[in-house]
Amino acid sequence: MGAAVGDMDPNSDSKPRPEFRRVGYAMGGLGCLLVFLTCLGALYQWEASNRDRRLNPPPGLLINVDGFRMHLYCVGHGSPTVVLDSGIGDSWLSWRKVQPEVALFTRVCSYDRAGMGWSDKSPNPRTSKFIATELHGLLHNAEISPPFVLVGHSFGGLNVRMYAGLYPADVAGMVLVDSTPDDMKGFPAELKAYNETFLRKENLRQTTMPLGVPRLMGWCGNGPPELRAMFRAIDCRLQPWHEHLAEYYAGDESMAQVRAGGLLGNIPLVVLSHDPGEPTDSFVKAMEKAWDESQENFTYLSTHSTRIIAKGSHHNIQLDRPDAVVAAIQRVVDKYKQRGAATE
Repeated sequence: MGAAVGDMDPNSDSKPRPEFRRVGYAMGGLGCLLVFLTCLGALYQWEASNRDRRLNPPPGLLINVDGFRMHLYCVGHGSPTVVLDSGIGDSWLSWRKVQPEVALFTRVCSYDRAGMGWSDKSPNPRTSKFIATELHGLLHNAEISPPFVLVGHSFGGLNVRMYAGLYPADVAGMVLVDSTPDDMKGFPAELKAYNETFLRKENLRQTTMPLGVPRLMGWCGNGPPELRAMFRAIDCRLQPWHEHLAEYYAGDESMAQVRAGGLLGNIPLVVLSHDPGEPTDSFVKAMEKAWDESQENFTYLSTHSTRIIAKGSHHNIQLDRPDAVVAAIQRVVDKYKQRGAATE
């Protein structure tokens, strides 16, 4: 107790020691620097994002769908119209090597799901059922009439199957481009750890995007040189990464919705799968085996189906082997036309 009373002695020196003052000044200076850098990063992100969007306007149209705008880009002429749906986190640009070639033999439309690319955010959850109904509204409001050949890559495969389940009369045929399965049973348990690593990276990118860090570090907008400015305008913003994660977290619900949607009847269907190669890693081997089985199961969706493996491709077949995707689409278009001619 005596020591405590002595500390309160008014005659003692109560001024902070010089070394404590220096630490306080350093901490205050560091705090000011962090605030300055945060504000500078936010200003950099805001200015660069606005500049990129202004200098790289989207091709095609922005169509109002239930109070928000969706981006639609159509080229070519003819029927049926081919509709392209991208993989998770991707925009219409993922079809840049396919769409021009398909336009040589029929009309083809790519689009951005709500919250992705140039499309506004939707108030609806990011499940396949809402995505399919929004696509239906987009095509209807843009006066794009069926029949449609639906082409879905990865997560887009779930969406086009959901569309066919909701609006079967609109669908002339389908191409599933390395589509996401509607059930993850049979996949290795290690997939959970892989996904957790993926989520940590995505959350870091999302957290730092408002400060311009992904743009500065090159974590976004890494398209080919001739399209890099457009990729930055689309990808180097918070919204698409938020929607990417929203689609991911809604994945189980989307799969259940698609399973409940049933089969595809007898429409022409091509299941286009990536080349598994000859993996030596045990996890990759198990993944490829489960993926191959899921791809083979897709052939039972229609009584008029074909499966093709695109040699020399990885998951993004539309970028690695665009010719294989174009050929699959033409095959379905031709089958539909032949069927129509036979009934005349």
